[in-house]
Amino acid sequence: MDDYAAARSRSKAAARTKSIATYLLLVLWALLVLFPFYWMVLTSVKDYGEYNSEYIPKFYTLHPTLKNYADAFTAVPLGRYLLNTLLFTVITTAVMMIVITLAAFAFARLQFRGKNLVFALFLSLMMLPNELVVITNFVTITNANLRNTFPGLILPSVMSVFYVYLLKENFEMVPDNLYLAAKVDGTSDMKYLLRVLVPICRPTMITIIILKVIECWNSYVWPRLITDDPNYYLVSNGIQEIRENGFGRENIPAMMAAVVIISLPLIVLFLIFRNKIMSGVLRGGTKG
Repeated sequence: MDDYAAARSRSKAAARTKSIATYLLLVLWALLVLFPFYWMVLTSVKDYGEYNSEYIPKFYTLHPTLKNYADAFTAVPLGRYLLNTLLFTVITTAVMMIVITLAAFAFARLQFRGKNLVFALFLSLMMLPNELVVITNFVTITNANLRNTFPGLILPSVMSVFYVYLLKENFEMVPDNLYLAAKVDGTSDMKYLLRVLVPICRPTMITIIILKVIECWNSYVWPRLITDDPNYYLVSNGIQEIRENGFGRENIPAMMAAVVIISLPLIVLFLIFRNKIMSGVLRGGTKG
């Protein structure tokens, strides 16, 4: 019995040591990940003179100021950039959800000749380089005289092959008996989609919406390419405008204040819906 108790004690001690080591590694990793955000916020509340007088950067400030945040809205029209980005994000996400929901339903439930071949060709679009797609979209939008317009910004972003695939897999997880029973009752495909599939697959759809919002908010290459009118600048364009024509390259604290303002909506969105994002991704990756 003594040997058994000693072995059990050693086992508990080993498990406790392993648990402590795991948590220490996780805390260390969290500090490494969060440090850039801390440094961004810290720099944004430092006075310009204080920041320039630091020959060795300090990890704290004794005289925080919010002047940089006020300057972020006065040096350039940051409020307009935020409004443009909000409109772009909301409209693009709404249109994309309609498009991908109908496409995913067609591939998941409708039967038509060559469906598997069409879907395979559709998935193959994911292998095209992004640069090639950008060039093609630029030529199309330019020829349609849609540069420096919201339709020109929005149209190339209303389809995603990956999101169609993710939603199709979720639709196929719903038992076929529900679809057959709905058809027996005379329910149309559209009613079945809206009243059965959409409520059941809501977690995945919420995840797609959140990921698309983040993607639109962080969009940089396409807005920079298709717009040169400040009236249509998004926050991604605004950062460059702030750097070049706003505070200047040397006013780093004011730049960091603008970055904090632009990043805050996404951080709050992720913190609120992080559980739904994880559950939706896990649901999309599990079938059967």
